[in-house]
Amino acid sequence: MRQPNRRLASLPGYPLAELPGIKRRLIQAGRDIIDLGAGDNDMPPPQEVVAAMQEAVTDPAMSKYGFQQGLPEFRVSAAGYLERRFGGAVTVDPVKELLPMIGSKEGIAHLPFGLVEPGDVAIIPEPGYQAYLGGAVLAGAEPFIVPLRAEEDFLVEIDALPEVVLQRAAVVYLNYPNNPTTAVAPLDYLERVVSACRRHEIVLVYDNPYCDLTFDGYVAPSVLEVPGAKDVAIEYFTLSKSFSMTGWRIGFVAGNQELIACLTKVKTYIDTGPFLAVQRAGCAALDEAERLVAPVVETLGERRDAAVQSLQAAGFAVAPPRATMYVWIPLPEGIRSAEFAKVALEEFDVLVLPGSGFGPAGEGFFRIALTVSAERLTEGSKRLGRALNALQGGAVETRA
Repeated sequence: MRQPNRRLASLPGYPLAELPGIKRRLIQAGRDIIDLGAGDNDMPPPQEVVAAMQEAVTDPAMSKYGFQQGLPEFRVSAAGYLERRFGGAVTVDPVKELLPMIGSKEGIAHLPFGLVEPGDVAIIPEPGYQAYLGGAVLAGAEPFIVPLRAEEDFLVEIDALPEVVLQRAAVVYLNYPNNPTTAVAPLDYLERVVSACRRHEIVLVYDNPYCDLTFDGYVAPSVLEVPGAKDVAIEYFTLSKSFSMTGWRIGFVAGNQELIACLTKVKTYIDTGPFLAVQRAGCAALDEAERLVAPVVETLGERRDAAVQSLQAAGFAVAPPRATMYVWIPLPEGIRSAEFAKVALEEFDVLVLPGSGFGPAGEGFFRIALTVSAERLTEGSKRLGRALNALQGGAVETRA
């Protein structure tokens, strides 16, 4: 039988792929597993959104093909959300500069199929969301991995990259507020990025799924706020995180008209757009985003505080993140992240993601998701402290 091609074979295993099986085995054995792995919020979707979905599925018209145009009302709601959310600094034509997505992941992965040529380079941050690497490599681009470093605030400075890379680069992926590092990007940084991409004629793919999940008064910007960004940039948004709708698979992308047209054509050959009823429900979410997201942010903030305080008490040197639904936690020198994650799960019943699962540059860290109650986060942090103690040569105290 013919084997998978070299592009597929070159991709690493997805960091979440084996974890559900291990978790299931341990639960079947009667273990109390605290799952801090996937960024899948335990809070329910807003009731108004659920009601809109229930009503929409009774309309036979909502069961027809949406194709790439989708539901015109969704495009209008998405454009309205952008204008409100970014204080009028982001305005897009809902027909020409916006496209509904089956969640943002597929659009991120599909874009390079319409952009890259053989020999082109894709600039990819690491650690990072695996869809950036996967989409670029499967489309035939050559990845240039840029390690995200704590001493550089986990930012990618385009102009600091080798000139030979910049000459061949077709696309760069950026994501702030960042998964997994939780780093945030100031607007002056985005201005530098846009300027560099315009000078080097590089497409900027900006992934912004956590822009509403911010704390302590921080307000995350849009790259489309930067003058001239529409010349080179396309920005992805999703309803998955802010509205607890991960399984609904609905999002949108906005920005450069030619890039929107490019992605639209690619998707025409791959899918027929998001379910129209989900787009109708998406309107209910986006039209009331400020009100509906506020309680989610409040709960996540309480969980963040509980997690950080208990992690610090357990011996981890971690600071409270300003955004996202994660905490990115450094490990003491000499402790490998995969080893720590394995001990944490198999000996102390806590599932975390090792930093190395997001690429080699993530080594030395692990990520937890704020997807369980503050009480469970506190208990999980205590268990993680016992795992750390065990790996540092302390007395092995397993499940208590």
